[in-house]
Amino acid sequence: MFSCFRLALRRPPTATRSLSTALTDSLAPAAASVPPTAVSRPSATTPIHDLKGTSSSSSVVASPIIQPVYLSMSSLIPAEEDATELDEVVELDPFVFDHPIRRDVLHLCVVQYLDSLRQGSANTKTRGQVRGSGRKIRPQKGTGKARLGDGQSPMLRGGGRAFGPKPRDFSTKLPRKVIQMGMRVALSARLQEHGLGVVRSLEWPGFKTKDFAERLEELGWKRTLFVTGHDQVPDGLRRVTSNLYKVESKSAQDFGGMV
Repeated sequence: MFSCFRLALRRPPTATRSLSTALTDSLAPAAASVPPTAVSRPSATTPIHDLKGTSSSSSVVASPIIQPVYLSMSSLIPAEEDATELDEVVELDPFVFDHPIRRDVLHLCVVQYLDSLRQGSANTKTRGQVRGSGRKIRPQKGTGKARLGDGQSPMLRGGGRAFGPKPRDFSTKLPRKVIQMGMRVALSARLQEHGLGVVRSLEWPGFKTKDFAERLEELGWKRTLFVTGHDQVPDGLRRVTSNLYKVESKSAQDFGGMV
């Protein structure tokens, strides 16, 4: 009985094909007529001059997107009168000295640095730490005056301090990359303000602070921070800058890789 139902419901198979097979068969004659060179793609190793169809044998070099920063080099030691002065230019890394000015990042770094300078050693005594007797000053009732406890009350002179400061750490934390960005922003801002200079050497031949101060006055470097790439600051520069107001000399290692 069930076999009869199956024979009655069975339908003859129709000639159907998948869409991908039908499109492939229909486009096959058209694809055969197209030459293979017309659909070829250039490989990753093909030179640029071959793609343009030129016969030049030299490859084309693309110009960099980020242009370098150039700065005129200064001289800490005064030049001799007979010597001819040549303008020397130094190339700076645009990643460090051409960073967009971010006032918010610079403000965070300055606040974090100033917080680290706070000692946080202020300390006051509470009423439990002040020396004295715990006897009640006067009776609770009957005198017509305000209620008072012992002599260490914060309301009395010589008593404890209510909610006074205690030793604490005021330092705050910033991500390392934010601190590095703040240093790049500061250097870029100094360069735009013409407050950054590069010298060939920080060796100072003299030993008198007066001569060095006069040289800084000639250059217009009143508030100056000298940074050297060596492990230590030259001894001559360290001696003459140790007694000048707002003039310091440090090594690049003192900044701890902030850039």
